[in-house]
Amino acid sequence: MNLDAQWIVGFVDGEGCFHVGISKHSGMTTGFQVLPEFTVVQHERDIQVLFALKQYFGCGVVRKNHDARQCFRVRKLEDLREKIIPFFRKHPLKTRKSVDFHTFCRVVNLMTQNKHLTVEGMAHIRSLAETMNRRGSCSC
Repeated sequence: MNLDAQWIVGFVDGEGCFHVGISKHSGMTTGFQVLPEFTVVQHERDIQVLFALKQYFGCGVVRKNHDARQCFRVRKLEDLREKIIPFFRKHPLKTRKSVDFHTFCRVVNLMTQNKHLTVEGMAHIRSLAETMNRRGSCSC
């Protein structure tokens, strides 16, 4: 499957999600772990498009999500910073999902600066994460 950049933008506008999870983790300096991820979910009958996205970006995994749904997911900070974010900066999203994308970029940038390892930085990241995906735009 040959994917076009603008097709990917439209598809992600409809089916993608930029998400920042925060979970308790006793091994972390602040007691919490930050998990940024880019996800696209599809019914298993359309799994080929998820593998095409994985091939296009050269990163991530395709795995079962829930029930008959599968997902393409990128969690590795380096891949988010060097592949996913530059793609969507070059090819901007067209919907309100772009607001979540820009917030997601801020969180990834803060993590690159190791701000997630400080209490103040974690509080800032938490406040940013709480503003994301409030409009039902996340299908993950």
